[in-house]
Amino acid sequence: MAAAARTLFFSTTDATLDDPANYGFVWLDNFIDVAQDPQWWRAVENTLVFTIASVALETVLGLAIALLLNQAIPGRGVLRAAILVPWSIPVVVSAKIWEWLLHDQFGIINRLLIDLHLIDKGVAWTADPALALGVVIFVDVWITTPFMVLLILAGLQLIPAEIHEAARVDGISAWKRLTSITLPMLRVPLGVAVLFRTLDALRMFDLSYVLGGNGDPTMTISIYARNQLVSFQELGYGSAASTWVFLLIALIAIVIIGAIRLDRTSMR
Repeated sequence: MAAAARTLFFSTTDATLDDPANYGFVWLDNFIDVAQDPQWWRAVENTLVFTIASVALETVLGLAIALLLNQAIPGRGVLRAAILVPWSIPVVVSAKIWEWLLHDQFGIINRLLIDLHLIDKGVAWTADPALALGVVIFVDVWITTPFMVLLILAGLQLIPAEIHEAARVDGISAWKRLTSITLPMLRVPLGVAVLFRTLDALRMFDLSYVLGGNGDPTMTISIYARNQLVSFQELGYGSAASTWVFLLIALIAIVIIGAIRLDRTSMR
C-alpha cells in the first residue's frame, strides 16, 4: 500500500530517478503526456492482442486437455504430472530455451523446417516485426496452458459423475452432454481461470522482454513503464505510466468479475 501511494505521489511530479528528492509538482501533466504518446498506445495494442490471443488459445487447449485427462484413460496420472512440466519451468528459462530453439542459424526449429523443405533458409523469428509478437504468444501458450488445464480439471472433478451417467443412460450424445451439462456447470471455474490468466497476461513483462527486448513489435505496457522509469530515469513519468497500467488492469478485472457474477446469477 505504501509503495502504491509513493508511486501515485511521484506520478504528479517531475522527479528523476537519479535525484528523487529534487522535484516539482506537475500534477496531471505526466498522465496526459503518457496518453498522448503513440508508443504507449502501441504498447497497449500489443498487450491487448497478446492477452486476447494467448488467453483464448490457452482456454480452448486447456479445456480440451482437461476433458481428456478427466477420462479414465491409461497412464492418466503420468500425463497429469507431465502436462505441468512447461508451467513448472521459470518463465525466463523457458524464454531462453525457445530463443535458442528459434535461432535463425543454430535453432532446431529452423533446421527441421529446412529439412522438410518448408523454408529455404533460417527465419529470424524474434527479430522479424511481423512474427515477433506471434512467437511471444506461441511460447506463452506453451508455458501457461498447463495452468488452465489444472484449474479446469479441478472444476470438472466438482461435477457429480451421476449427472453424466444419467445422461448417458438416457442416450444423450457426448457432444450434447458437453454443451448442455459440462460447459454450463464450468462457467464459474472457467471464468475464474480466465480472470487469473487475463490479469497475468496484461501485466506480462519477462517473456516479451527476453524474446523481444525493447522493440516496439513486442513492447507491452509493463515494458513501456519500465523503460520510462529505468532506462530514461524519469521517476515521475514512469510512475504515471505505472499508474495507467494499474488502472487498465483494474478496469478489465472489474469487467470480467462482473461477467462472472452475471453468469452465476443466470444459473440460479
